[in-house]
Amino acid sequence: MTDFGRFFLPGPTEVRREVLEAMVRPVIGHRGSEMSRILAECDPVLRDLFRTSRPVYVASSSATGLMEASVRNGIRSKALSLVNGAFSKRFRDLVADCGREVETYEVAMGQCHDPEQVFERLRAGGFDAVTAVHSETSTGVLDPLSGIAEAVRRAERETGEEILVLADGVTSVGGAIVESEAWGLDFVLTGSQKAMALPPGLAFGTASARMMARAATLTGRGQYFDLIEYDEFWKKHQTPTTPAVSLIYALAEQCRHIAAEGVDARAERHRAMARRCWDWVMEDGARWGFSLFAPEGCRSPTVTCIGVDGPVAAPEIVARLKAEGWVIGGGYGPLKERTIRIGHMGDHTVDELEALLAAIEEVLG
Repeated sequence: MTDFGRFFLPGPTEVRREVLEAMVRPVIGHRGSEMSRILAECDPVLRDLFRTSRPVYVASSSATGLMEASVRNGIRSKALSLVNGAFSKRFRDLVADCGREVETYEVAMGQCHDPEQVFERLRAGGFDAVTAVHSETSTGVLDPLSGIAEAVRRAERETGEEILVLADGVTSVGGAIVESEAWGLDFVLTGSQKAMALPPGLAFGTASARMMARAATLTGRGQYFDLIEYDEFWKKHQTPTTPAVSLIYALAEQCRHIAAEGVDARAERHRAMARRCWDWVMEDGARWGFSLFAPEGCRSPTVTCIGVDGPVAAPEIVARLKAEGWVIGGGYGPLKERTIRIGHMGDHTVDELEALLAAIEEVLG
């Protein structure tokens, strides 16, 4: 049995041995030319992942850190928050926690948002930002982010107000094509431990020119996540504060792998794993009471949430697999007792997913 290919948690994801081994290099000074060289080499790969010509900032934090940064640097007074699961709710709550007014457009867990409804809510006026989660990890739902962004632009034209689109791409960037620039997204963030297949501890974000212009007018940006400071330091390919140097080594190694595979090929590999997982649930899952939690057309290519209504309870399925050396995700929050989640992202392949599906069939009988 190999030492890779049995860990299918929807984050953190499994990490290549050579990426882990890259972290044992000696620590270097973070203000020296060597660190600037390393980050400069990562820069074009990060821009390709985010599909942007803008800088992609590297932060030593979880993705939630840059989620808060997007609020502090991008929301002037009031946001419309799109909620359909645990992490989109976190984004919404951060708006209020940072002292901004927030209105919620919420749909049931397992559903995606309707861009036309986004437009209708925004056209009433008074909003200067929208928060959205592209791939909701708790439910396996992929929101129509490009359509949402287009609806925001329509609302801008109708109201004459500038409305920024702040997007959580935590389980989409690196596993799906996310067109930060072409879709008109003003801030997109992700974390290292999801589809980028790195150890936890780094976050990445890219901001539009108008996001940066607004940030420059806002007080209360704080210090650690002040995007104006990030931008100044990134001109030298450095970070404002001491970065997690060993994780930067891992990033550099993984960027070489991502560049060799290609972002388009990486996205197609994720789509192939997703299609195989969905087909398996639809073709073979009924005998165990399995069903796809997200509807057709709204399914994430990186994580599949499976409804469980059969003889073996969802937590028991997770436990049985763990006893055999396999790791998948249990249901999240209110879905804990009735769903399981398979994270088919990062550096996994269809063949490794096939082995997991066979293992699930074996433990269920």
